Amino acid sequence: MLFRMAFDKKIVAFLLMVALFGVSLGAVHKVGDSKGWTSLGNIDYSKWASTKSFHVGDSLLFEYNSQFHNVKQVPHNDFQSCNATSAIASYTSGSDSVPLKRPGHFYFLCGVPGHCQAGQKVDVLVTATSVGPSASPSPSAFASSPANSPSELLSPGPAQSSALSLIFSELSLALSSFVTIFVFGFAF
Repeated sequence: MLFRMAFDKKIVAFLLMVALFGVSLGAVHKVGDSKGWTSLGNIDYSKWASTKSFHVGDSLLFEYNSQFHNVKQVPHNDFQSCNATSAIASYTSGSDSVPLKRPGHFYFLCGVPGHCQAGQKVDVLVTATSVGPSASPSPSAFASSPANSPSELLSPGPAQSSALSLIFSELSLALSSFVTIFVFGFAF
């Protein structure tokens, strides 16, 4: 009896670890790597982003001197023109974590005058987390038409997010909550 109870606790603890591990699989990408978010040093943020793979569930970490910089998430047109006045979100702490919750393009720039024009901006393309094999898109999905510009073809919107990824994320969170309640509520 004592052996069985100890064995059950180990199984529950193992399930708890697996569930919590599943929730925290996202990678943290420090923007600019060791140089961080700055307008000094001619950092090519476009090149930085091109060397990374961003997935739903990952997050971006912007580290910078908040006396001289900030982070503005902006729409594509404002990104192109370095316009920070209509920001979707603003960050000013100097150590900002931005979760990537859906596939598509995310555009960030520094709103301090002149910094974006000096290259302090980044376009991050987030892809859906693949859980298993997926069907290949039909060739017509890539066909160009007057209604679809190349940027529209490459930037899926929120409605095209991976439902399967969302389901697994929700199930993992529910399982970890259940196991935590079970372990701490009943096992001790």
